[in-house]
Amino acid sequence: MANSKIKAVFFDFMGTCLDWHSGTIKVLPQAIPESERSKLALEWRQDYFDSNAARLAANQPPEDFDITIFRTLDVLLDKHPEYKPMFDRHTKRQCIEAWHSMPPWPEVYTAIEQLKDAGYEVFVFANGTTRLQLDLCKSSGLKFNMLFSSQLLGVYKPAPESYRKALELVNVEPEETVMVAAHAYDTRGGKEAGMKTIYIHRWTDDINEDMNVVKGENDVFLEDMTKLAEVVGRL
Repeated sequence: MANSKIKAVFFDFMGTCLDWHSGTIKVLPQAIPESERSKLALEWRQDYFDSNAARLAANQPPEDFDITIFRTLDVLLDKHPEYKPMFDRHTKRQCIEAWHSMPPWPEVYTAIEQLKDAGYEVFVFANGTTRLQLDLCKSSGLKFNMLFSSQLLGVYKPAPESYRKALELVNVEPEETVMVAAHAYDTRGGKEAGMKTIYIHRWTDDINEDMNVVKGENDVFLEDMTKLAEVVGRL
């Protein structure tokens, strides 16, 4: 870290660090073909994002993750009535619980440990609940200095006050930090707050974004986190 001005690295969690797609399609009813389970998972995830965005636009406080994901599952099944009979109460509960136990992308554990070894502080900074983040750290084996959830901060990303609160709590200046995310709305929020931004391209996320546009918006665009510590050191 000798030549770096960066002190802290903030990570979005689900999608950026965790392969939520693999975890989700494993728990969806196996009678549904895998290609269709994949489509359902991607649509469900987008419905979750849309729900958060709607609440933020309406100045509503963050909702418990499990409540949002349960409600959006019902919305998803209303759009796909052919699958509705496969989702009894027990199956639905299993689908919700699966979001609390997701595997990390293969290179993430090493990338985070390399950052810590280099002297950087690393934080989860993500929408969701603290309980969700604790469970995901346990299931993934990923270790951070602190977990910041929208529940804890009282507001969803990408609201500007979300970034301000996180930076204030860690007592760092925006230019001393990096926002690492697989979501353009998140890196845009970080950039607006004065943070450096590293976009991680995950095929599971930002399926409606133009990657050529996203590449031009960020300090760095990466296909994975393999060289993340090296890249942060050059910022």
